[in-house]
Amino acid sequence: MLKTRIITALVLMLGFLAALFYTSGVAWAFITLAATLIGIWEWSKLIKLNQPQTIFTMASALSIGLMLIFASNIPLGHYVDELVLILLSISAVFWVVLAPIWLISRKKINHKFTMAILGLSLLLATWVALNGLHNINPWLLLGVLATVWLADIAAYFAGKQFGRHKLAPEISPGKTWEGVAGAILAATLYGLLLCHYLHISRWLIVGLWLIVILSIMGDLFESLLKRQAGVKDSSHLLPGHGGVLDRIDGLIPILPLVLFYIYFPLFANLQLHAR
Repeated sequence: MLKTRIITALVLMLGFLAALFYTSGVAWAFITLAATLIGIWEWSKLIKLNQPQTIFTMASALSIGLMLIFASNIPLGHYVDELVLILLSISAVFWVVLAPIWLISRKKINHKFTMAILGLSLLLATWVALNGLHNINPWLLLGVLATVWLADIAAYFAGKQFGRHKLAPEISPGKTWEGVAGAILAATLYGLLLCHYLHISRWLIVGLWLIVILSIMGDLFESLLKRQAGVKDSSHLLPGHGGVLDRIDGLIPILPLVLFYIYFPLFANLQLHAR
């Protein structure tokens, strides 16, 4: 299983890096939109939407995605900034306020429409962030992703080697506090290297700790959805890794919040000028 997992990860990494650095902005938008649609399909399965409901949800995501990609060429293009802000704000409020409460209570929401809107909003916000950070600088996006990947790898091996105390046994029995400590340590070392070589303030390390904590929250939230759905993986598309959601669950809280943090002053200025 570990060998299959490593091979799949290497193939995904090579494909991802090629797309990240060697495709145009529009091509990147379409590639990431395709991955987002797969994630929405998997979300629809987890919340048990029927086929027409799943098709409608995916069609809605595709329509919004295409509108955002071609925003400058359509009459509604001037609403794009507002729509992006709404998506990022929904994601920020959910992960900072609602998700911790949800994880503590472990409440199951059976209202499919609510869950479909939530999944649509969170995954489209993630897609918007993938494109927004890519447009700023592909290296910035890679730096954020590397934080989550390094933390995930460190948590896995630290948990395997030293794990004794369960983090959330009723949600994800395999996760331990020792794994969390390993993830924090990896992020700290990564942050120290960045601060040294890029001459950045060491306050960056605090930001990386927050990224790790939120990525763990995203992982736990998807684990809760899978447990409530009675499945082990979101799908079986990626050998050794499960589905797309299983690979990006730690990124769904992080990327929109990072873009929101960067762009919020710009959004605020736009609103002031609009008045």
